Amino acid sequence: MEPDTTIVDQVEKTIEQIPKLPDDVKEVNQFVEASKEFLSDVLFNNIPKIVIALLILWIGWKLVKLISKAIDKMMTRKNRDVSLKHFLISLINIALKTLLLITAVSMMGIPTTSFITIIGAAGLAIGMALQGTLQNFAGGVIILLLRPFKVGDFIEQGNYYGTVQEIRIFNTILTTVDNTDVIIPNTELATKTLINYTRTDFRRLNVRVGIAYGESIEKAKNIMLKLANEKQYTLHAPEAYDPYVCVTELGSSSVNLELRLWVKNNDWGYARSELNQAVYERFNEEHVEIPFNQLQVHINNNKE
Repeated sequence: MEPDTTIVDQVEKTIEQIPKLPDDVKEVNQFVEASKEFLSDVLFNNIPKIVIALLILWIGWKLVKLISKAIDKMMTRKNRDVSLKHFLISLINIALKTLLLITAVSMMGIPTTSFITIIGAAGLAIGMALQGTLQNFAGGVIILLLRPFKVGDFIEQGNYYGTVQEIRIFNTILTTVDNTDVIIPNTELATKTLINYTRTDFRRLNVRVGIAYGESIEKAKNIMLKLANEKQYTLHAPEAYDPYVCVTELGSSSVNLELRLWVKNNDWGYARSELNQAVYERFNEEHVEIPFNQLQVHINNNKE
């Protein structure tokens, strides 16, 4: 019985491949020799440099932690803003650790010029991609350093006003009077006009009211001044200016008066509501007319 020709062909092909084995072994030997040369010429000769670099890296890492703790204690002792403290510590940590890594790499004999060039190019590309985010980051830095407001201040920016709850690196959180959190990008707060209502201890309150033509202006002024002086929240000299009333406008249907008094920031909202109501009720009691806008229409019935 003759053998299967297919099996014979496969065996012959396998035998033909056997002579190539020494070539593969030669390549393996070359790789082993190259590895030995690398270990002897590169690693073994540079072991002192590597050990020194690792030692510097370990000691430097410990020093960075000690510096961060020292800065934290110093800023806590001086009652610095919490957001500013965390931001500066993080920034100093990143900067010192980056310098430490570059120093360790240079101690090992690795050229740092190309390394720094790659980092710079990557930073430029990331900066172009995150241009808006970096603007908010820069705004956060300005806010934390110049401190136009701090956590707990009541501010107004654009259409939003509320109490500052948290200052972050990229945005700031306000809590409005109706307990709604508003997240505002820092670039808006750092580059545009804002009002900080709690930067001073007291604030002026203006109560405006109009009286009808023919009413006694002096009588109305005396009523408003008396009301202001009766209130406990009204401030007087020397802490602030005494209350006074002035005529602001001769309107189309009323003589407009304005009561100006000074109150503490925390009392401003309550005082405005309470004093407006008190003026209205006292004018009714004293029969001082508060007119409303009127339109008079004259009809001419004369026919030619």
